[in-house]
Amino acid sequence: MEGKNDFYYSEEPEPHKLRTRTILKDHPEIRQFIGRNPYSALLIIFVVGMQITIAILMQNQAWWLPLIIAFFVGAFANHSLFVLIHEAAHNLIFKNRTLNRIFSMIADIPNVVPSAISFRSYHLKHHSYQGVYDLDADLASKWEAKMIGATPVGKVFWEMMFPVFQALRPPRLKEIQFASIWTFINWLVVFGSDILIVYFFGWTSLLYLVFSFFFSIGFHPLGARWIQEHYLIKPPQETYSYYGPLNILALNVGYHNEHHDFPSVPWNKLPEIRKAAPEHYDTLYYHTSWFKLWIKFLTDPSISLFSRMVRSNRGNISATN
Repeated sequence: MEGKNDFYYSEEPEPHKLRTRTILKDHPEIRQFIGRNPYSALLIIFVVGMQITIAILMQNQAWWLPLIIAFFVGAFANHSLFVLIHEAAHNLIFKNRTLNRIFSMIADIPNVVPSAISFRSYHLKHHSYQGVYDLDADLASKWEAKMIGATPVGKVFWEMMFPVFQALRPPRLKEIQFASIWTFINWLVVFGSDILIVYFFGWTSLLYLVFSFFFSIGFHPLGARWIQEHYLIKPPQETYSYYGPLNILALNVGYHNEHHDFPSVPWNKLPEIRKAAPEHYDTLYYHTSWFKLWIKFLTDPSISLFSRMVRSNRGNISATN
């Protein structure tokens, strides 16, 4: 297999479809976990309210105070909102797709930069075509991986600028609609909220949300989530779960094998899948510490953005419910 200067390649279809069939054959009772969790909407309202309240309290404070609070509080709050946006993308909050879109945009308000509606399109393709370079936005672009390299400095820069690199990936992707009316509504809601926060409470309040946004997905132990999910720590296994205490604050997003196997199961039921079929999950390699993985990613030269499985086999998988 090629490593540092290219992706790993597989001639096999993505692994989840076959495992889902096998698990359901062994444990048909898992079907009972499929459904929706409307209480996620209440969580969205609570966390968004908390973040806006903290942002207001940052009014007229020195810049370093929102930086510190964002690292220790805001990052976890925004990260949970990203998970809830992810739930809405899979229509796991309400049956009505419009309601899921509306609540995903509400969850997007503290993120400063609108992404909820675009994420929906790109993420569902990721499920359908995991590892297909022209369709999976979760894969780094080749130029991106070459530029970052395998040094700690490059990886730190990548994590700090992670949202920017993600925003530069769409031009390479095919068969994905770039924007819809919902996209522009998303922009109006989020950018409009940014303007209102600055107008009524000042730039320091917005700065708290900016710091929270970047820490929640970038240079922070929570950023290890992106490495945990599909980076090849133990190839050829290409999807990994995290079973650790931060799942409490991250709404079980660490149960990633379980999610890919059963994308119609809401976040609160994902641990039940592992409990019901331990012989299928405990035999896979999994992570127990995002912090250790974060340090390993930054310091281990054998792990780079090329440490991903790529395939040309598109498979035949539906990411919809």
